[in-house]
Amino acid sequence: MTSKLSPSAARRTFLALSCIAPAFAGAAHAQQTDTPERSLGTVTVTDTAIEEGSYKVDKPSSPKFTAPLVNTPRSVTVVPAQVIKDTASASLVEALRTVPGLTFGAGEGGNPLGDRPFIRGFDSQASTYLDGVRDIGAQSREIFAVEQIEVVKGSDSAMGGRGSAGGSINLVSKMPTSERFVAASGAIGTDDYKRATLDVNQPINDLVGVRVAAMWHDQDIAGRDALFSKRWGVAPSVKIGLDGPTSLTIGYYHLESDELPDSGIPYLYTGANAPAGVTETAPARRYTTISGVEVNRPRDAFYGLKNRDFRKTNVNNLTARFQHEFDGGVTIRNTSRYGHSTQGYVWTQPDDQQGNVFGLRNAAGLITAPGDQVWRRANTRYSFAEGLINQTDLFGEKTFLGLRHNFAASLEFAWENAGNGTYVSNAATGAAISTGSSVSPRCSAQNIARFNCTSVSNPNSNDPWVSYAADDSNVLAGVERSQRKTWTLTKIESYGASLFDTITITDSLLLNLGGRYDHYKVQVSPGLAATSTAAPRSWVERNDDLWNYQAGLVFKPTPQTSLYVSTSSSATPPGSFLAQGSEGNALGTSGTTVNGVVLTPLTAQQLTDQLKIEKTKSYEVGAKANLFNESLSLSLAAFQTDTKNARTTGPNNTVEFIGERRIRGIEFGFNGNITPEWSVFGGYTYMDAEIRDGGFTATTAVDSATGQTRTLLAPSVNTGKPFPNTPKHSFTAFTNYNVTDRFTVGGGAIYMSKVYGGFQEVGARTIRNGVVIIPGQVVGRMVPSYWRFDANASFKVNDAIQIQANVQNVANKLYYDKAFTAHYANQAAGRTAILTVNVKY
Repeated sequence: MTSKLSPSAARRTFLALSCIAPAFAGAAHAQQTDTPERSLGTVTVTDTAIEEGSYKVDKPSSPKFTAPLVNTPRSVTVVPAQVIKDTASASLVEALRTVPGLTFGAGEGGNPLGDRPFIRGFDSQASTYLDGVRDIGAQSREIFAVEQIEVVKGSDSAMGGRGSAGGSINLVSKMPTSERFVAASGAIGTDDYKRATLDVNQPINDLVGVRVAAMWHDQDIAGRDALFSKRWGVAPSVKIGLDGPTSLTIGYYHLESDELPDSGIPYLYTGANAPAGVTETAPARRYTTISGVEVNRPRDAFYGLKNRDFRKTNVNNLTARFQHEFDGGVTIRNTSRYGHSTQGYVWTQPDDQQGNVFGLRNAAGLITAPGDQVWRRANTRYSFAEGLINQTDLFGEKTFLGLRHNFAASLEFAWENAGNGTYVSNAATGAAISTGSSVSPRCSAQNIARFNCTSVSNPNSNDPWVSYAADDSNVLAGVERSQRKTWTLTKIESYGASLFDTITITDSLLLNLGGRYDHYKVQVSPGLAATSTAAPRSWVERNDDLWNYQAGLVFKPTPQTSLYVSTSSSATPPGSFLAQGSEGNALGTSGTTVNGVVLTPLTAQQLTDQLKIEKTKSYEVGAKANLFNESLSLSLAAFQTDTKNARTTGPNNTVEFIGERRIRGIEFGFNGNITPEWSVFGGYTYMDAEIRDGGFTATTAVDSATGQTRTLLAPSVNTGKPFPNTPKHSFTAFTNYNVTDRFTVGGGAIYMSKVYGGFQEVGARTIRNGVVIIPGQVVGRMVPSYWRFDANASFKVNDAIQIQANVQNVANKLYYDKAFTAHYANQAAGRTAILTVNVKY
């Protein structure tokens, strides 16, 4: 760790100038005007993407990819616009379900609601990029203004900076082109599905073009009671210099959403009530409670409250990009973005491990909770995130010392700020919303009467819940935001530089190299008590220097095939999530306890100074091929990713960095055209993920010699267990076939093996000879494996009008697509039928 470093005035001046100079531009992927084309039967391909109608993309948009995908020594999946359209995907989550090896995790109070993708077992919530620039803020992303989605797998900090332990996601925006068109769609479907989009691209003249993308969306959720999702967005952009070599593009993106969020389905057992022999627990459906009551949970059961729960988001991005192509094949571009997003919600989380679902006995064997009840805990959050980022890229092709170099150099500066507070019943005192958390047993007669609990088998989202000042109070109190002084604030300042190069040693041998340096400064200020009259806030601060790399060797038996080996790294410094995701290595703000046990007294700053960077390395060996006149792409890779320095609790009950994780696997991918009429997209991933060292856990146990209860440290139950949200097997396959020039049919299949959310011990521990004896029974919270099938068909009425029909989850399969560490899992939508009219002229 380096000493504290304040930015110099010179650097601030540089960034300020670069943000107001011709740097203001916001194009999507950069395409050189002299890009060669080649014919693929009925499809025309450039070096960046295949035209509309294909499932194959040759090269991602970022210039940091210094070679086409077939010559890139790592796994990259690009979801093109046609796949998004054919699957009727209306969000980032829906679009990414087509990618094998990628899952989604659920949210919780400390982990804000929003997109939470897991790539190769690692949380990538804070590793999402928009047009190659980091997109901060927890949110649920739309795709109405997205051209394609690029997923890089494996440690990826060399590309984008901090984080990206398992990979990263880049969204490519729709920006002005020289083609004149108007594209509109209107869709209706089951469960009041309604959606309209508009995409207008209009060249004003040979120099200037404008484009406007817009969307309105409103739907209920199939198979779920009460839930709804409403949103609208607009993304205008203008480009000066349509045909280059110099261009200036400015784009703006706005999205607002309003929804009733899903409270999920609680797991059946907790660590306190799982019967002997039970090693796994899934969301409850049909079961007998501890008191003998038969429960049959309805499929549409919703445990939230209509008059309390809500989620609202607001996202604004202003992006600007200046680009100039020099003679000789070198391009410079500068991108600046200011982004600001807010999110507020009150959201019911069912049961909270209280044991009310199955029921609970006390130590004397008496039933204290009969079962068939869910406690309605209220998770609340109000947060904002904003950032100003400036990135300059210089890329192209040059010959040096007799070798051809396809290179890309990048320089980046960023300032990011975030704050998060809660909703309370009294902002002046900071009193939390009363949900009966102080009442024992949790689902007492009082809490049931106040609708803080509801039946597993017969919940009513219309219950007339009201907010009281406290659990023991009859005074009504409104729900309001906490005072700003109570919020946790985070500030980040960083700068980085990177260089990438694909060196053509011979036509058959390529060397891919890349490296990046980042200086990362983070400051965190814990919130004050609502009644505090203390002096200004206290802050803890940390500075880190991050060095990351990627390297790969590519052998090409033929021009359209390759064999490769590669390695890459990532670094996740403390505080890298900006309080906008689930962070295991957050900066200490109190720093005196871990797992409820007092540590050696340290100030928050002293604890922060002892933190370490979590480091991850990936290794990959694979093969790629373009077949059928380059219209179909195949890839096969074996990979391993190791994490060191994961933050855990040490054997002396201090924060230590001894955690280790490893994931090994095999991935096969395919995308493109088998014939001019038949398109395919998908793949298979096998992942063997293991937490090799989970550290220690504070535990209260009974000393067998004295009979007294003591608190000691014991090895974590997570050691030797698989990663959360990491299926061993996942498979996706989507296909479309042009039966005639007008009629197309297609479908898709998704398979996911069981996914664990977390693990918990069952039963009491004992201490023998001063050593904690761990019970043999550990319960894993999980969601079962599932198959899901989709179908689609389209008919072209004429050159301008197309009618498209989609049925998602054709078999109306009941399955769960997100597993949280504890508490609950998310039930996926049931069968959804959508009819869309697409117009383009």
